[in-house]
Amino acid sequence: MASEPTLLCIPDISGFTKFMSDVNFELTSKVIPSLLNKVIYSNTLNLKVSEIEGDAVLFFSKGSLPSFSELVDQCNTFYTGFYKQLHLLQKAYASNHQAFEIPRILGLKIILHYGDEIVMTQVGNRIKLLGEDVIIAHRLLKNNVEEDEYLLISDQLLQCYDEKSAEEEFDWGTLRKGSMAYEHIGELKYHYIPLSPLVE
Repeated sequence: MASEPTLLCIPDISGFTKFMSDVNFELTSKVIPSLLNKVIYSNTLNLKVSEIEGDAVLFFSKGSLPSFSELVDQCNTFYTGFYKQLHLLQKAYASNHQAFEIPRILGLKIILHYGDEIVMTQVGNRIKLLGEDVIIAHRLLKNNVEEDEYLLISDQLLQCYDEKSAEEEFDWGTLRKGSMAYEHIGELKYHYIPLSPLVE
């Protein structure tokens, strides 16, 4: 299995654990699948789905990267579509007294990473991604960003673009620098930007 340069994108539902523990199962069993479906069908870049986890979708695309503008537009679409769905679900299940919790607890964060050390193998009818860069993308979900909702871009991906031009793509805020040390991996540097201004 030869490794290939691969873009990884993980939209992850924030507040998932609290929602699952605080809200009755009848409602959570309808809301979470609906939100994950909305994320999957908001995929305008034709990214491929590797895994659907309890609170996240792992998208990937091998080969040449899309333009940075296309990447930002895709993340914008994921986020705004997710929020529209939140409010539609709140209205649809208004008869359930816990429906007001849907947009109060849940949100979305998105991780973008790019790496060479990724191989693909068939497991059942799914493509399973293996390699250190897959681990890195998942580790980046656990970071020291204080925001609940944000787009986080690994510096490994950002270095594939002109950084100054990339920063100009965000008309709702400014990219901020961050880093965190991870066991067995070391320090990972990234940039991030809060997403909440997109729906305010």
